[in-house]
Amino acid sequence: MPVLGLDHVQLAMPVGEEARAVAFYAGILGIPEVPKPRHLAARGGCWFESGHLKIHLGVETPFRPAGKAHPAFIVDDLAPLIARLEAGGYPCLEDQPLDGYHRCYVHDPFGNRIELMQKSYGPVAGAS
Repeated sequence: MPVLGLDHVQLAMPVGEEARAVAFYAGILGIPEVPKPRHLAARGGCWFESGHLKIHLGVETPFRPAGKAHPAFIVDDLAPLIARLEAGGYPCLEDQPLDGYHRCYVHDPFGNRIELMQKSYGPVAGAS
């Protein structure tokens, strides 16, 4: 039986940090928070969803951020998002060019690595 798709990505977060998660994922990245099902809400954490994009943050004790493993979000206008992130205290780090994309990495408030990718048309600047 083949895998048909991806339903959601779950990242870990420390206990009691839901407000910081909402400020980052909903406030800066613009992914709306959605209520967790009642039977899961008692565990803490929060969910963010927009169409097919579903990011779930679950409380993990002891907490350890994902420093290498990461989700990659497709964005439609990377430059203003980078400006919002950096204004909010989240530095963005460019990486080696990838054909067809402008991209960078940022860490969420808990240290989880996130890749942000914007489709580009033509060669990536600086690529050889």
